[in-house]
Amino acid sequence: MPQTQYATRFRNVLAYWLSRDGLGYLLLFLLIAAALWAFIGIADEVMEGGSKAFDRALLLSLRTDGNPDDPLGPLWLEQWMRDLTALGGTVVLTLITAGAIGFLLLERKPRTAAFLLLAILGGTLISLALKAGFDRPRPDFLVHGDIVYTASFPSGHSMNSAVVYLLIGAILARAHRSRAIKVYLLACAILITVLVGFSRMYLGVHWPTDVAAGWTAGAAWALLCWLLAYHMQRRRLVEREAELLPEEVQREEPGYAGQERRKSPMAKEGR
Repeated sequence: MPQTQYATRFRNVLAYWLSRDGLGYLLLFLLIAAALWAFIGIADEVMEGGSKAFDRALLLSLRTDGNPDDPLGPLWLEQWMRDLTALGGTVVLTLITAGAIGFLLLERKPRTAAFLLLAILGGTLISLALKAGFDRPRPDFLVHGDIVYTASFPSGHSMNSAVVYLLIGAILARAHRSRAIKVYLLACAILITVLVGFSRMYLGVHWPTDVAAGWTAGAAWALLCWLLAYHMQRRRLVEREAELLPEEVQREEPGYAGQERRKSPMAKEGR
């Protein structure tokens, strides 16, 4: 009898991990592990000084030959890079976060709004703590194309952009049933994050490994928050995906009519 129970339990566990939910958890775990492994590897190289030659060579490749103070390209390209880098600045990210939270509150999704706020605040604090811990100097052999006042590693613009845009992109993606729209929103979030990081290198305010570390650390935190949100959805601690859909779309979801009948005590009498 005990062997039968163990066999049944094993089959149930195996069936769960092979289900959509189980595979979703497994994929997120693997992506988080990969991002953390990449960050640790980059940090180790930086601490040992093994990235100096690579960092310097890549920064110089974005500068005019013989003049490291002059970025490649025309003046309008340099201005474009300043515009792009502003997308990862504190003011812009704060405004975008406030707009997303306000939208969720207007949509009557307070638990998702609170979760988003705490996740972004957590990512910001982690970024500041990492900067203080590593305390890496900025590139000092060229003129900076932007004002800087914190340590270099990891790039705060890159990390905070990854956290904010990936989290907001994921939440917006959950509000649509179309797989194409979900992919599009997440692709836009990734593209903005990449462009912000590249602009930091182009402007000479970060070593390339700073940017790579910011991307990996931000992605790891965003993925961890996705995993937590996925778990909280199952426990109904935050709104589920179907509950984030517009009401007229929710009516098309299976079981919506039954939910409406349960909400209305007069439903049966109307029938």
